[in-house]
Amino acid sequence: MNKVLLFNPKAANATYRIPNSILSIAASIEGKFDWVIVDGNREDDPLAKIMEYLDTGEFKYLGFTVMPGPQLKQAIPFAKAISQKHKDTVMIWGGYFPSSQAKVVLDSGYVDFVINGPGDHCFPSLINALEFNLPYEFIKNLIYKVNGTIVKNGKEDLFDQDILPPLPYDKLDKFYNIEKYLGKTYLGKKTLAYHSSIGCPFTCSFCAVVPIFEARWKAKSAQNVYNDIKYIKDKWGADAIEFHDNNFFVSEKRTVEFARLITPEKMSWWGMARIDTMDKFSDASLAAIRASGCKMIFFGAESGNDDVLEQLDKGGTQTGDQILKFAERLKKFDIIPEYSFVLGTPAPTPEQVHQKIDFEIDFVKKVKQVNPKTEMILYVYSPVQTEGSVLFEQVKTAGLKYPQHLDDWINPEFENFDMRRNQLTPWLKPEMVDKIRNFETVLNGYYPTVTDIRLTDFKRRAVRMLASVRYRTNVFHYPYEIKLLHRLWKYRQPETQGF
Repeated sequence: MNKVLLFNPKAANATYRIPNSILSIAASIEGKFDWVIVDGNREDDPLAKIMEYLDTGEFKYLGFTVMPGPQLKQAIPFAKAISQKHKDTVMIWGGYFPSSQAKVVLDSGYVDFVINGPGDHCFPSLINALEFNLPYEFIKNLIYKVNGTIVKNGKEDLFDQDILPPLPYDKLDKFYNIEKYLGKTYLGKKTLAYHSSIGCPFTCSFCAVVPIFEARWKAKSAQNVYNDIKYIKDKWGADAIEFHDNNFFVSEKRTVEFARLITPEKMSWWGMARIDTMDKFSDASLAAIRASGCKMIFFGAESGNDDVLEQLDKGGTQTGDQILKFAERLKKFDIIPEYSFVLGTPAPTPEQVHQKIDFEIDFVKKVKQVNPKTEMILYVYSPVQTEGSVLFEQVKTAGLKYPQHLDDWINPEFENFDMRRNQLTPWLKPEMVDKIRNFETVLNGYYPTVTDIRLTDFKRRAVRMLASVRYRTNVFHYPYEIKLLHRLWKYRQPETQGF
């Protein structure tokens, strides 16, 4: 049988994480097809490594996992180069980018198939069909072209995560030393990246998760999550966990059960949640979560404006008042809330856009007032193609257009757009983006993130003193002195660099 090469394009400059998405695909074909992994984060010249494998003539199938933003910088040129030299290679892309931009990807001419969402069943079924010349028209989660027309097969129901095969950590360790994936972070000296669930039961219209999982969520049991983490802790020394689930805390029962299991291991951990979900957790549950080592939780606050929350289709029961009260509530449990806000959503007039930005700036300061330890992540709104949502209809009416050619997605402006750093949105003027970014700079000066473990106490005091007058008087224009210190000290921003 032909072999499978799985490629994880580079996503970060310094911090390595176990490539869980591509490793789950490897698990799906383990024992059925021979496979290798090339991790663009761990190779000096990943394209040369890929070509080295392909030149043997043993590898017919090549799978890419592709997130928007940084991974496109390797995925697009590499795919093009491979297609020119190895024309018989069957190229399959999965991940958030091809799932949302399938037509652009397939129209490129060098990607043959797109996996739309989870590939645990779709990928091995496709390889088996291609290998044995079987039909693939009914393989769910598959997108492809027939005579120039895009064909999108039906979506598969989310399946029980506990019956999936275990991730092949030991085999990955033969390609890349796993200890180097366990980086030093704010959480610990050897931090493990782990996925315990897929999807999210909400339909926020700004979120890339929604079109793929359609308000569905499935999770591994607390016991199986613990078993996996315990294995990596005992074998490779992991002492902290980053849960990269879209929504780890959906189930209070599962969360508390995991907390009680992991407590004896004395590991620090972090995950993502919704405010209105966790605000329903009992005090006893929150205390158990903190006692188990949870130091910080990421929450999509998004906006303190109830009208904007409705515009974003945030769903649930979250309100601006609840955001403030919950930040204050977490103080007594010594859990740091990490709040993200989305600034710059569309409005009928420029004045109204300005007003909404000013409102959010004032609201962020109110959150800091009730709980100064709250971490703040500020994003400029980047539209997601959530067809049928009111917000996306507003975006299209405003005139935003996405690139129609795959190569255009690696132009600098669209790379930054994907990272929610630079805007091409018609309703946002340069001075509006500057205002958001300048406020962010002053905020990060007055309240340096605790997650930047390289900042000394002296540096924190110095930059806070420098930013104090600006922060207190709302003078955010041209904060060059703060930017200079951030640059000299290589200040780490969680929204783009993680911990």
